Amino acid sequence: MTSANNGGSGRRGGDATSHDSTSNGGISFWYARDGIPAPREPLPGDASADVCIVGGGYTGLWTAYYLKKAVPFLNITVLEGKFCGYGASGRNGGWLYNGVAGRDRYAKLHGHESAVRLQQAMNDTVAEVIRVADEEKIDADIHRGGVLEVARTPAQLARLKAFHAVELAFGETDRTLHGARETAERVRVTGAVGSSWTPHGARLHPVKLVKGLAAAVEALGVTIHESTPVTEIKPKHAITPYGTVRAPYILRCTEGFTATLKGARRAWLPMNSSMIATEPLPAEIWDTLGWDGRETLGDMAHTYMYAQRTADDRIALGGRGHPYRYASKAARLGHPSRTEPATIEALRDILVDFFPTTAGVRIDHAWSGVLGVPRDWCATVTLDRTTGLGWAGGYVGSGVATTNLAARTLRDLIQQDSGQSGPTDLTTLPWVNHKVRKWEPEPFRWLGVHSMYAAYRTADREESTTSAPESHPIARVANRVSGR
Repeated sequence: MTSANNGGSGRRGGDATSHDSTSNGGISFWYARDGIPAPREPLPGDASADVCIVGGGYTGLWTAYYLKKAVPFLNITVLEGKFCGYGASGRNGGWLYNGVAGRDRYAKLHGHESAVRLQQAMNDTVAEVIRVADEEKIDADIHRGGVLEVARTPAQLARLKAFHAVELAFGETDRTLHGARETAERVRVTGAVGSSWTPHGARLHPVKLVKGLAAAVEALGVTIHESTPVTEIKPKHAITPYGTVRAPYILRCTEGFTATLKGARRAWLPMNSSMIATEPLPAEIWDTLGWDGRETLGDMAHTYMYAQRTADDRIALGGRGHPYRYASKAARLGHPSRTEPATIEALRDILVDFFPTTAGVRIDHAWSGVLGVPRDWCATVTLDRTTGLGWAGGYVGSGVATTNLAARTLRDLIQQDSGQSGPTDLTTLPWVNHKVRKWEPEPFRWLGVHSMYAAYRTADREESTTSAPESHPIARVANRVSGR
């Protein structure tokens, strides 16, 4: 999942305003289609390992995969509070793409060329995930159609052109810029005046990927304990209600759940994101939409949407509804997946505003989840060589691919620390061991986040009514205040 929803175009009659037929919650649409996995056994008591990974999402599973592949004799244990993929890994929009949170800041801190290396590593990561899925025979409905980001107002078009130029400057020379006609040849988005397309992206089914990855990890000999919440992480100790796992390396791979750990409530903010999935659309509707390339689709609004055409011809579309719950409650209260009716309406409004011929389609499923947001909006990978504590995350909604690069980086850091190898291209990337200050205490962070998104929604509304090419001043202020 990525960022927020915008205003929309008002309520509509019939099925458009009725949620009686919409399945709400149940983890996500992806689990409704693919089924909740059979539970794995919880931790039976105190145990030891060479590496203990806290969190059974993409970051934790990829890390276990690459470590075990590199050093087969390692005793690796994964501890998961619910079941593998319960969090963002099983709820996201299925965007496997080359975005990485914080790249521009890393360019300022470490130089342009350092950030270019990070971007190139992310470009390569898309192909790496596809390669491993093929090698491990994981059928995750992957279709490499690239990423199409559209502009629908003069201000959005100006931001799109600036964004496109920046991406070229970071070495993405295979990215292309399109006008209205060329955009419509890919996807017929109402009101689209331009777009930017990159080949470094693919659509996938998130749950099929996480299930297949967990099975591959177990087949390598990694131990996974589910229904085992970790309450505290200390050097060489992962503490759970059922016992403590002791290991030289304890890796925190908890993303939006980080706030549940003792002492970590202000580390990463659990930002809420919501999605809807339509019923399968008939051929006559697809004839009006195009989208034959099955690109993942986003826009240049401040409160931007994200969408995909699924393998069974639905539209899955997401954005931000209620962005943050006071005192990180979304994470601490079990990561609720139900979506407020007003948010479902707002997401439907975006759907119909983009694609008017979907006005009468049924919304089959709505769900929500949280993602991890650092105070400076920079994803990080860290290994503290004095304590053996490591972590990766803060992906700000770009985690489907970034988790893979983070996992390979953690692998290299551990091998370097244990004397099995020296520095690698990955261990010298600028996001390694980046320090992020904590979020403000409540009520300041609640007020800040809600004020920021209220400002962005206002800016989007104002930009939709003017021909001015500049971003609205209120959005520019919100960007500076938020640190984005």
